[in-house]
Amino acid sequence: MKYRFKYGSVAAVFALMAIFASCDDELDVDPRQNISEEDLLKNPDNAVKMVNGVYNKMLSYNMYSFPWIGITSITSDDADKGSTPSDTGTDKHKLDNLTFDASDISFNEVWKGRYDGIYRTNNALFYLEQFQIDESLKSRLIGEVKFLRAFWYFDLVRCFGGVPLVVGNIDLNDGEAINNLVFTRATKEAVYAQIEADLEDAINRLPLKSDYPLNDLGRATKGAAQALKAKVHLYQQEWDQAYALAGDVIMSGQYDLMEDYASVWREVGENQEESIFEVQATLTQGLIQYTDVQGPRGTPDLGWGFNTPSLGLSNSYEDGDVRREATILYVPSVLWDGFLAPTTWNNPRYNYKAYHSSIAESWNGNKAETAKNLRLLKFSDVMLIRAEAGFHLGMNDEVENMINPLRLRAGLGELSGITLQQIYNERRWEMAMEHERWFDIVRTGQAQAAMAANGKTFVPGKHEVFPIPDPQIAVSGGRLIQNNGY
Repeated sequence: MKYRFKYGSVAAVFALMAIFASCDDELDVDPRQNISEEDLLKNPDNAVKMVNGVYNKMLSYNMYSFPWIGITSITSDDADKGSTPSDTGTDKHKLDNLTFDASDISFNEVWKGRYDGIYRTNNALFYLEQFQIDESLKSRLIGEVKFLRAFWYFDLVRCFGGVPLVVGNIDLNDGEAINNLVFTRATKEAVYAQIEADLEDAINRLPLKSDYPLNDLGRATKGAAQALKAKVHLYQQEWDQAYALAGDVIMSGQYDLMEDYASVWREVGENQEESIFEVQATLTQGLIQYTDVQGPRGTPDLGWGFNTPSLGLSNSYEDGDVRREATILYVPSVLWDGFLAPTTWNNPRYNYKAYHSSIAESWNGNKAETAKNLRLLKFSDVMLIRAEAGFHLGMNDEVENMINPLRLRAGLGELSGITLQQIYNERRWEMAMEHERWFDIVRTGQAQAAMAANGKTFVPGKHEVFPIPDPQIAVSGGRLIQNNGY
């Protein structure tokens, strides 16, 4: 495995504070030692451990596993439910058919996962301000936490529109604060404004990727904050800002395309030049069931078999595009590690980017908690953001400068006079099965036509956002207002 920092598991090791921290054995703090709060706040290790506990949330099942896979991929025209007809995955058949409603569990899991993470960020920020440690370290840690909070609010606003905006510690006995913040939806515009503010602060505090030592590889960087902010502006059609920020990342000299597209999602691609930010998983602290959910089902059984690439996606590629075979695991075939994909597997296609080789990559024997990293921000994504924003700004030469290197790597010829639809197509093929397609077709107005071509009915005015989960409306006493159509 590549060098990267370990999140560690999460425990309340600060006996005097309601915060989360890493609990690697050598770093545990025994509450029986009666360490004072003053001493705890002087130790930089405790500050780092607390922030590691925030990162740790990304490994949870309700963060990037089955619920997220369901609402970001299975919903889209790029993927089908997969598995077997009788195994619905609780609600994944409804997500696949766009017949979901507010009672479906995936929405509540995604909501809870992000707010669990945001709760950790708010606690961490509260206590980081009190730590008596080197100011440069403190500032960097604050930047990392604000980046993570922005990321999770970006997930929420893309999924649900305006959501409760909580950016500070809440006294659980303060009913008025809970009703006004936790149980009241902010506007979508207010959520985006907070995301932008957090990211701007993170940009000013975080180091470049190359400035981190090897054992800190994988932490949030200036480039990651710039890349995410570029995407946030893209979603709001703020083309100038998206274009400029994407350019900052591209011209930083910190990132580049990998020569082999297929390697980006394999172990050899972890934290390499194309990686801007990814979930760090190790043999001892794996990403819960991300690969297991999508592993081939049948004999031999490598997983649950969900989230299979659609025939529509497979047929959409241009002839000779190497991204097709790097994205879609076809049955039967011989896989990149020499393993035979047999006809005894239930589905004709699986997500190749989620495949974790047990014979050619680091493996602990536990397919439910594998050490495969999950890419969240990539250099190619930033190139596509600059291309799309550049098109709207009339920067035609720069559009070609961004799109053609991707096509050449894919084994295709260069384009000139590139259209907006061609940019959308390149984005689909470059980012296929990476949890972007649903959001992309919604934000670009393609969703109704794309889903109709897939035999599904997208309802304008409703399906642009998902329903606010019923359990959250119930616990709010009806203060949370449901989205239109649900």
